[in-house]
Amino acid sequence: MDTLELLAAFPCSMSWLMPDSPRATAPRELDEQERKILRALVRDPRQSDNAVGEATGVNVRTVSRRRQRLEQEGILSYYANVDLGASGSGQYKTRHLYTIKFRIGVTYKQLVEDIQREPAVRSVFTEILFESHIAEIDGKLAMLLFIDGESDLDIVQTVQEKLIPSLLRNHGADSIEEISTVRILSQVRAMRNYVLPVNMREGLIRDDWPDEAIYVGR
Repeated sequence: MDTLELLAAFPCSMSWLMPDSPRATAPRELDEQERKILRALVRDPRQSDNAVGEATGVNVRTVSRRRQRLEQEGILSYYANVDLGASGSGQYKTRHLYTIKFRIGVTYKQLVEDIQREPAVRSVFTEILFESHIAEIDGKLAMLLFIDGESDLDIVQTVQEKLIPSLLRNHGADSIEEISTVRILSQVRAMRNYVLPVNMREGLIRDDWPDEAIYVGR
């Protein structure tokens, strides 16, 4: 698989958006034209409006208008995934999933504000965090962090020396209740439709993968 894999996001529940997101709007049902457009963009997000129109049979002006609306509503987004792992550039050899469970008293608002204060510069977190989520475990908040490293020891040292001290500074010396880890062996599926060992070729969904197998919501 190529180092650069272009991935398109597709309809999701608005509850996944942070409350302060300027693009968050009320959920709505997608019509058939929108679903056709989204399937084409999931297949290849680099497509022009003309190409999407040819592939779907939807008028190009309609494609342009609907696509812009989907983007403005936050239903459609685009991401580029640069594979720095063993199957790509080889910079990182391993990935761990860290679950950091906070004690009662650390609030969702605090975590979101902490994230929003992150400076617009490259940091160690930009380099090591492949993906992160805020979660709830047994009524308490947690962070789920997918962390990349050159080795298992490299990840442990980075977490203990840089990540944990940063969280403790922001949320209190006794704010963390529990930390658990899982070593990730390989990624299988991303954003519902991208099944990496099955339907991906040269950074895109295979041409012969059927449209009906691409899910963009009901």
